[in-house]
Amino acid sequence: MVQRVAVVGAGVSGLAATKCCLEEGLEPTCFEQSENVGGLWYYTDQAEEGRASIYRTVFTNSCKEMMCYSDFPFPDDHPNYMHNARLQHYICKYAEHFDLLRHIRFKTLVTKVKKRPDFSVTGQWEVVTRRDGKEETAVFDAVMVCSGHHVYPNLPLAQFPGIQKFKGCYFHSREYKEPEKFRGKKVLVIGLGNSGCDIAVELSTVASQVYLSSRSGSWVMSRVWDNGYPWDMLVITRFRTWLGNILPRAISDWLYVRGMNRFFKHENFGLMPLDRTSRKEPVFNDDLPSRIACGVVVMKPNVKEFRETSVLFQDGTVQDDVDVVVFATGYSYSYPFMEDDSIIKCRDNQVTLYKGILPPRLEKPTIAVIGLVQSLGPIIPTADLQCRWAVKVFQGRWLGKCWVKGYFLTTLQTDYISYMDELASAIGVKPNMLKLLLTDPQLALKVIFGPCSPYQFRLVGPGKWSGARKAILTQWDRTLQ
Repeated sequence: MVQRVAVVGAGVSGLAATKCCLEEGLEPTCFEQSENVGGLWYYTDQAEEGRASIYRTVFTNSCKEMMCYSDFPFPDDHPNYMHNARLQHYICKYAEHFDLLRHIRFKTLVTKVKKRPDFSVTGQWEVVTRRDGKEETAVFDAVMVCSGHHVYPNLPLAQFPGIQKFKGCYFHSREYKEPEKFRGKKVLVIGLGNSGCDIAVELSTVASQVYLSSRSGSWVMSRVWDNGYPWDMLVITRFRTWLGNILPRAISDWLYVRGMNRFFKHENFGLMPLDRTSRKEPVFNDDLPSRIACGVVVMKPNVKEFRETSVLFQDGTVQDDVDVVVFATGYSYSYPFMEDDSIIKCRDNQVTLYKGILPPRLEKPTIAVIGLVQSLGPIIPTADLQCRWAVKVFQGRWLGKCWVKGYFLTTLQTDYISYMDELASAIGVKPNMLKLLLTDPQLALKVIFGPCSPYQFRLVGPGKWSGARKAILTQWDRTLQ
């Protein structure tokens, strides 16, 4: 029987893991290399080795009603989208409210996780940690890997000929903190993800010129949607998901592209994705179109070659006198503490995991990777539900033959509601729509046609929360406030 569980990392996933273990009567020990909870959202002025790093002005892309822990809503007076400092405060309050801090060992680095010699029988792991220069080894019945995927920068310099002779300054976006030192400079930002767009927009207020280079384009969405409401409360609904699943693909694609182009035509702004119908995660930026329209951000195609002080782009244009290059080229999945790297196998920046959580081909399913799945939905409720599912698996309550025959997520890109419902069904916490319509039609209509907020997964079953119904019925009140 699983009893002792090691949790690697005390970010939003690690805290959910610790809480879920406690709720099921397990004994979690959470190891965190920094001195505070929050992971990615714990801001520091300098990028630290082995830790995620954010810039000073990062705001959330999901609104408060959609991204909260499912049994711990944000305070009513919080804005819909939050600065990282306010989200960090909420994360700390969550840890205090559920008394999680006493289970966390701060300033403790996990250096090695390896199978015990009798793993095929016991499913146990040996976890080696280091604190203040001292190593310690302990045995655990299960491990929950919650170390995130914004730690190891992907800096593909080999794809950029001539970068060695470039005389300006270049660095990965994880090193970026604030714009002032780039005042009056000409800056090239490579990468049209959330970080690249944020940094380009912020630098455009101080730089003499910003160029934003994209290899394949991207959909750019505003946080503020129809009638000024948060985008995700209008877009992430069960009804829309159901509609998308029953409509012919061609019509679904047409509606998707039309929706993405509703505020501005991406083609006119040099932003159109090469694959128009790609459902990859869009970029959220309220200011980029206006910055392009004002000429302070200029869109460019992929870089063909760097020269000493200039850059040649794929369309043949050359930009002279470039001072700074910011590579907003994302991150690589890496688990340096795993002694056997075939357990969580990373190849071409892809990881294969059963249900996006369990590494395949293990004799005993006693290690779970939390928070890697990417979808249009928010990470906190996703990680929360993954933890609830994983703990049930550890206890042997659910898995059976599905382990052998079930599907494995490799790209880790998935539809939010479908994925959440799949995990929720397995552990008995998915709301029954027909039963709801018969017993509580007011709530049923909110659940079906309203936002698929996290509280829906606390209405029934194990972990049921008495405040879930009220939270759903009052979610728009908190949004307006």
